[in-house]
Amino acid sequence: MTAQAHLGLSATRRLDRLSWPEAEKALQQSGSTVVWPMGAFEQHGPHLPLATDALFSERILSSVLLELAPNAPIWSLPSQSIGFSPEHSGFPGTLSLSSGLLTQLIIEVGTQLCAQGVKSFVLFNAHGGQIGLLQAAARELRVQSPSMAILPCFLWSGVPGLDALIPGDELRGGLHAGLAETSLMLALEPELVGDDRPVDGEHRDPSASAAPPEGWSLEGAAPFAWLTSDLSRSGVVGDSRGASAELGRQLERRVVEHWSALMRNLMTSSWPPVDSVLKS
Repeated sequence: MTAQAHLGLSATRRLDRLSWPEAEKALQQSGSTVVWPMGAFEQHGPHLPLATDALFSERILSSVLLELAPNAPIWSLPSQSIGFSPEHSGFPGTLSLSSGLLTQLIIEVGTQLCAQGVKSFVLFNAHGGQIGLLQAAARELRVQSPSMAILPCFLWSGVPGLDALIPGDELRGGLHAGLAETSLMLALEPELVGDDRPVDGEHRDPSASAAPPEGWSLEGAAPFAWLTSDLSRSGVVGDSRGASAELGRQLERRVVEHWSALMRNLMTSSWPPVDSVLKS
């Protein structure tokens, strides 16, 4: 997508570009939906910028919104570009909010949107390290705002066809600044990608670092609360060597198609159930 297209989107889909009478009318529409792109301000190895996750959430959301009908009642908040990133502490440049502060931020913003008539509030997150936190925050917010649907989602979750583009070991273990993220950045903002193509984390020689006990994993059914420094000297957890802009464009297309379909479904949904709202 061109820079002009994203600029045009910012003027038509950004809630903060509306006047208050426009915002009042917009948020009172049937199915009104507000999406908050959420990222992080954290190291992404020696070759990707600190803003990687925030850039992904904002740019992919922009493309998704352009796929929807022009009169669809959906708007974006400005990106939340500092998130919960304690696993990357110790790598210069990383900034992290506490779990309590980010949770409270989501609850305060969400309760105000609900009071103004918003029917659905989507946390459009691109940082894997805060998936669980946003899910917990969403549950707390729902208790306080039972008439509003709250959807904490992760950019890469549930996207069909990723296994046809990313090798299985990288899909499972390329957790940070590996093949997928490097390729997507090459497609979106190639001037921000350095020349290094590091391999680190689980992809290193197993003798170079301790392996998890049998049956346990970094992510999965029996996960560790790992820190990046447990796994990686470079900050990368994955293998970026095969990254390319073409692969990034294929990934972008699949991700955008997936979330465009889900956003359409959301805006025609009657969730949450009326009985649930009346009982609360």
